[in-house]
Amino acid sequence: MAVATSASVKIITPDYWDDACKHLMKKDRVMKRLIPLHGDVSLQSRGDAFTTLARSIVGQQISVKAAQTIWDRFSALLRKITPAHVLKLKVDDMRAAGLSARKVEYLVDLALHFDNGTVRVTDWKSMDDEAIIAELIDIRGIGRWTAEMFLIFYLMRPNVLPLDDVGLINGISHNYFSGESVSRSDAREVAAAWAPYCSVATWYIWRSLEPVPVGY
Repeated sequence: MAVATSASVKIITPDYWDDACKHLMKKDRVMKRLIPLHGDVSLQSRGDAFTTLARSIVGQQISVKAAQTIWDRFSALLRKITPAHVLKLKVDDMRAAGLSARKVEYLVDLALHFDNGTVRVTDWKSMDDEAIIAELIDIRGIGRWTAEMFLIFYLMRPNVLPLDDVGLINGISHNYFSGESVSRSDAREVAAAWAPYCSVATWYIWRSLEPVPVGY
């Protein structure tokens, strides 16, 4: 994996990216068109598990743009984004940043899990995708979608297909079905050509809808 440091934040890019792009462009006509349009950027992980999960919770069921706006307001409340600092925030201040009451509860519960050591971050890198998902969804407010975002954006697992993601489904509809409604089975059929790099293909589908990469 390539590593760069920006403003004291370690940014990691996956070492499989180039191979994945070559594979996808060979196997899929849409990827052959999309990848060259966005070839100068790639998936990045900031290497912080808590921040990744917190950003995923903030982004649940809202647009990328709205999620970024709320995250900027929320993170501005914190001297540093850590579980301990989140636990010191006032609920009213979190709500004023644009978070729903439920998302406030979820973020607090997430911070508690990290602060008291309930989650064992060091074990995740050796676990398979489904085992990690099973562990994460035990945390309040983290469903399969959020766990899959974590797999993609933090652990950078190469073959995650987040079928609950609205952007992925809309992007498949737009790029493969001329805007017609797409079912989960339709999406799986399209993604059969993407394996073993579904995460990478998903990332490019997102780029086709929103050129600026989302960060978790």
